[in-house]
Amino acid sequence: MLEMESINNEGITCNIKLLSKMHISDTNIDIKEIVDGTKCMVCKQLCPGFKPHLWRKTCLVCKCPRESHAIYQEQLTSVKERLGFKPTASASTLNAKHFGYTWIPPGISTANKIRQYFDLLPENKVPKINTPGVRYREQQLSYQWPKQDLALQYCNHIEPQNNASYEDFNVARNEIALDIAYVKDFNGISSPCINCDNDVEQGDLAVIAPKFGEEVLWHPKCFTCSTCNELLVDLTYCVHDDKIYCERHYAEVLKPRCNACDELIFSGEYTKAMNQDWHASHFSCWNCDESLTGQRYVLRDENPYCIKCYENVFANTCDECNKIIGIDSKDLSYKEKHWHEACFLCNKCRVSLVDKQFGSKAEKIYCGNCYDSQFASRCDGCGEVFRAGTKKMEYKTRQWHEKCFSCCVCKNPIGTKSFIPKEQEIYCAGCYEEKYATRCIKCSKIITSGGVTYKNDPWHRECFTCTHCTTSLAGQRFTSRDEKPYCADCFGELFAKRCTSCTKPITGIGGTRFISFEDRHWHNDCFICASCKTSLVGRGFITDEADIICPECAKAKLM
Repeated sequence: MLEMESINNEGITCNIKLLSKMHISDTNIDIKEIVDGTKCMVCKQLCPGFKPHLWRKTCLVCKCPRESHAIYQEQLTSVKERLGFKPTASASTLNAKHFGYTWIPPGISTANKIRQYFDLLPENKVPKINTPGVRYREQQLSYQWPKQDLALQYCNHIEPQNNASYEDFNVARNEIALDIAYVKDFNGISSPCINCDNDVEQGDLAVIAPKFGEEVLWHPKCFTCSTCNELLVDLTYCVHDDKIYCERHYAEVLKPRCNACDELIFSGEYTKAMNQDWHASHFSCWNCDESLTGQRYVLRDENPYCIKCYENVFANTCDECNKIIGIDSKDLSYKEKHWHEACFLCNKCRVSLVDKQFGSKAEKIYCGNCYDSQFASRCDGCGEVFRAGTKKMEYKTRQWHEKCFSCCVCKNPIGTKSFIPKEQEIYCAGCYEEKYATRCIKCSKIITSGGVTYKNDPWHRECFTCTHCTTSLAGQRFTSRDEKPYCADCFGELFAKRCTSCTKPITGIGGTRFISFEDRHWHNDCFICASCKTSLVGRGFITDEADIICPECAKAKLM
């Protein structure tokens, strides 16, 4: 027996069409019966309706499991009914509907306690009428307590000589392992939950499983199967080696279960394959149902197929010879096209392209030489063609070999680093800055940010300083002399006229007025009579040696 991995992955649409066509033609399926069946939630409109396979728990048409068609709402709607208990007028099912649920746990009966219990469970698992929780319970009821495990009448593959073994298994399970838990208010001292080890506190609701004794407690959300970790439906459980199980997984601890028909195997002879157990006759092709025991098969989506069916349904067709690429042939693919190894040839010279570089044009493949001679473009740097498989660097309408895509100044390859185009040349960032970046008129270094322009020359802010005291002039008042900038203080000290009266510099900054007479100069405010201190601005005055006086003071001085 040989397991081989599938080569391709086709969509489910093609799969369903092919499979359904094969099955409908091979079996006398009543089309009306299919259409009237429950639609598949996976295939949706592709599956006309559930049609049971003869022995697999799948749909004959679309191959999806029966659960995908929501086939789990059955006449037996509780564990007790599935076990054969006849309902009474006071049955919990009737009481449950009174409280708005399809099931309520035994042991509590008041609305507050029932609501308290269900508040402890995940919302989507609460069987409240007209909610997803009802569907969850029905699904788990069918899964955890499969009918074929509970009564011989639901089994189709138990051989007559194994009927007694089946009945003995059921009796032993029912008498030794099977029980129903109940819920009660816990009024004792805090005790750890056997599942999560967190304490069940006094006043909490606790689940009690009689086969473990009343001192063993579970939180309601922790009462789950040891294998599937799902809530035990209707609090019904089985015990084995001090572990708690749903019936399905309890049975699988003791007996193998056929992966195809989902029935327990009581025969001493069965097949083990794909890490699963199978009735010998049920390990068969997923498509045609032919036995695969002792035969080669291929796995596809975890399902086995005989060689013939796999090649007919899933194998690719060679683009060259139009024949099926069988599982014993190597499948070479490129852009959704497939070839036999021997058919993977250059379209022009017919040389094999296996393990060689090749090019593609107009959905045809060519060897490197043929592709270059007919279709290859040329490098804008060296003018040579781009060989098949050669890495190409592109910018706008131009293209280069990787080694040719280099800075026009330093000639270093640019690769994936940043670059700056200018006219027809390409520069690396360093060379571009060196050649074209703005430089400070003072220090000759590149100005990257925060520059100052003075007399059309660029400066760093920190370089634009007073020529005399080197104080920064950026954002400050300044003046110039011989095209050099000076702060106001330095300019006044170095170049301004001085007031004859106060001896301070007379600067034009801020609009200061001054008066000149002969070789002497005064601030407007300093041009006053030396005797009476009145302003002489706009008035006549008389010089008295170094002083100036008003006419009145001059007259008084003469008299």
